[in-house]
Amino acid sequence: MSEQDSNWKYADQIVNEAEPIARARRHALEMGIEPISPAVGAQSALIAAATNAQNIVEIGTGTGVSGLWLLSASPRAVLTSIEAETELQSVARQSFTDAGIAPNRVRLITGRALDVLPRMNENSYDIVFVDGDPAQVIENVEHGLRLVRPGGTVLVPRALWRGRVSDPAQRDEVTTSFRTLVQEIAASDAVVAALSPVGDGLLQLTTRY
Repeated sequence: MSEQDSNWKYADQIVNEAEPIARARRHALEMGIEPISPAVGAQSALIAAATNAQNIVEIGTGTGVSGLWLLSASPRAVLTSIEAETELQSVARQSFTDAGIAPNRVRLITGRALDVLPRMNENSYDIVFVDGDPAQVIENVEHGLRLVRPGGTVLVPRALWRGRVSDPAQRDEVTTSFRTLVQEIAASDAVVAALSPVGDGLLQLTTRY
């Protein structure tokens, strides 16, 4: 194992993941879903806490892992989470209930993100967490940047896409989409951006006031 791999593994291992989140993680793995890593969850929670997030949009509910992390650090936040798979959404709903999250703090929407997002109010959210269909990551981020308020943040996990984005020889559609996104964001003056290597990469974009 390389030194870098050891650092990534250590960053995940030192995270103290609450039992409701760990349970949702186990459900995800049982269903063949790859949840965000504990380190990505912890970093996302830190951003939610630092920005005092009140309104959060999540693209891709999964079994509730990322949603639970975001809500854990924002006790007054309301999460709107979009998921196309009804089976996953049912498991996530139970995950939120098991964690003691009040029903009025979670709004689950069934549907494709690209159908739902255009109907949502722009400049209205503190955080948009983009973890939906990876082939649509650029479109989802564009919507996310429209939805967040000035000074709001768009979070994109898996931004290094299985370690392939940094390798120019990897040119499949999903890898190319993530690479294009990272490069375009790096060249943009409209946002303050950083790419963290935790997990499989966490791209963070904060819009300027």
